[in-house]
Amino acid sequence: MEMKVRMTAKALAASLAAAMLGSPILADEGAVPKGVPRLDHVFVIMMENHGFNQVTDNPNAPFTDHYRKSVNQATNYFAVAHPSLTNYLEVTGGSNFGVLNDNSPDWGSGSCTNNLALGTPSLDNGKFGPICPIYGSGTDSATPLIDYSNETSPPAITAVTEIDGIHSYAAAPHTLGKTIADQLFAAGMTWKSYQESLPPGGASQVNYSDGFYSNLSSNADLIAIGDNPAPPTDPHSAIVQLYAVKHNPFAYFQSVQNGHHHELSLDRIVGFEGHGGLYEDLESGDVPNFSFIAPNQCNDQHGKGNASPACFGDPNDQGTQVGLNPGLIQQGDLTLRNLIKAIHASPVWQEGRTAIVVVWDENDYSAAPYPNRVLLTVDTNYGPHGVTSSNYYTHFSLLKSIEAGFRLPCLNHACDSGTSVMSDLFAKGDRDDN
Repeated sequence: MEMKVRMTAKALAASLAAAMLGSPILADEGAVPKGVPRLDHVFVIMMENHGFNQVTDNPNAPFTDHYRKSVNQATNYFAVAHPSLTNYLEVTGGSNFGVLNDNSPDWGSGSCTNNLALGTPSLDNGKFGPICPIYGSGTDSATPLIDYSNETSPPAITAVTEIDGIHSYAAAPHTLGKTIADQLFAAGMTWKSYQESLPPGGASQVNYSDGFYSNLSSNADLIAIGDNPAPPTDPHSAIVQLYAVKHNPFAYFQSVQNGHHHELSLDRIVGFEGHGGLYEDLESGDVPNFSFIAPNQCNDQHGKGNASPACFGDPNDQGTQVGLNPGLIQQGDLTLRNLIKAIHASPVWQEGRTAIVVVWDENDYSAAPYPNRVLLTVDTNYGPHGVTSSNYYTHFSLLKSIEAGFRLPCLNHACDSGTSVMSDLFAKGDRDDN
């Protein structure tokens, strides 16, 4: 993809100074945000790697298009940075925590120093290893207007747009290494991370899986089920990485990895199927207060090259619908339809206040002139529908809005003065607040 970025150093510096969002001196837990009715349950469904204009009015995504028009949608909502993991951390913890790549966790390490403590980022350039478990406090990584150093593949892509090319974030000192899961646990509420195609043994030490086999499977087991009598050089290369830990942000935090309490541990990370999984929980109505739902990489519109053609990544992603894999878009659309129908059919949809949020993690490789704008929808069982909001929102706004609904204090960049609560999308309806 040919890049055209014309911005002098002087103009870039001026824009940075003018556009820097108001960050608190202490990017820690702050006041409880207001503007959202008290919520009993929130479902966040995270889709992948497509910008607003790629998934709206797309003939291969009829459910998505009908659904967004029938519920509430944001038309000026932006992912923050790149790549995927960074955005997942920002949605659930209000910071990138110094992690600017998709590397797997340094599972259970007690000797490494995490990026908050180092005050330097882990970049996506192949020179950094596993991510040290996140905890404590320190300085996260800055988010510039346009990034020339991370998530680029010269000469095709020499820079990517962070957020909207207008706003930016300075590195925030005193960033707290925790997520909404820690906050919910402290407040006596519950959470789960529902990860499709997680292997039966659970999430511990698992970096990828096809739903059964994973990076923990032995070469002997993989060779034994193959049809090639000559052992391949790397039997693990045949595994379609449907589950990917980079889409499971909670697994990167020391509090969850150590698991000193069942309600704040890897036990809270489950699959879609089977005992305690998403569909069983929905059928019974026994769901946590906060559900983070990540379809697998064939169903979230990410794509994997060693799967079926309908799961192949987009052959030529240029920020428009031209060059997209129609099968991948349709597969994600059907997945969303199944998830939304299952939530609507659950007893929980008839109880209290419940909200469903569908959001895309990033406009993948948002090379100029395309910003990092993505679709977000909010569907509630209590309030108005058909609301279209043009207010400026980011992933930090989503976290702040959920915290407002659960009466939790704001966390990290959710506390920034430039982060707005999405009051119009979560608007109060005909059920009295309590």
